[in-house]
Amino acid sequence: MRTLLWTALGLGLAVIYFPLVVVLLNSVNADTTFGFPPSRLTLEWWSRAASNQGALHALWTSVEAGLAATAIALVLGTMAAFALQRYRFFGRNPVSLLIILPIALPGIVTGIALNNAFRTILGLDLGLLTAIIAHATFCIVVVFNNVVARLRRMGGNLEEASMDLGTTGFTTFRLVTFPMLRSALLAGGLLAFALSFDEIIVTTFTLGTGMETLPIWIYDNLFRPNQAPIVNVVAAVLILASTIPVYLAQRLSGDTSSGGRL
Repeated sequence: MRTLLWTALGLGLAVIYFPLVVVLLNSVNADTTFGFPPSRLTLEWWSRAASNQGALHALWTSVEAGLAATAIALVLGTMAAFALQRYRFFGRNPVSLLIILPIALPGIVTGIALNNAFRTILGLDLGLLTAIIAHATFCIVVVFNNVVARLRRMGGNLEEASMDLGTTGFTTFRLVTFPMLRSALLAGGLLAFALSFDEIIVTTFTLGTGMETLPIWIYDNLFRPNQAPIVNVVAAVLILASTIPVYLAQRLSGDTSSGGRL
């Protein structure tokens, strides 16, 4: 049984990570047909990618959208978590479901719904702002889940003791609650940014004409022979960069021994 489990684990990891290794190798493959294994390695595609204006502009658009959506998600997700975890009221469970639901819906359904809402109901022209709002709808879920989980582990004893000693609510939050929540907020923010940065389906329906995020740029240039090597480089960079927020978020989410402090 142990051998069977290790074999299944190895096969599962191979299915997940072997294609990623191929992308990394193709980013330094001198052969434009991407013969495998590479006959010769080169860094030429990396230098071309660094000066590709389309990729750089798309990267900046993705960063802008990700940072703005994460900021909105941190504020609204944290407020929602406090409201649902610290207070009891009629309809509490349905409200919690409504907050979590956007991340469970198919992306194409969310994209079409938001597109119709922006253009038909609100009369907004599609652009970066509409994409940021769209990303925030599912980024809130990530922050909400992280903060709720931390609030459940924290309890309310320390805050009640602080209030009994005569401190105000704001002082209690600043000196007691926030230090214990800090790592959960950072973990939620990192995951929210990564989720926004990689999103393509909802973005396609909510981003303005002529604008591209990095995932959309990759998709549009993936099947162009002269751009394929650069696409592999951009994908390799994303693979390497994506491990950082996920790793940090995992470490921070599991940091309970120090009360959530960094």
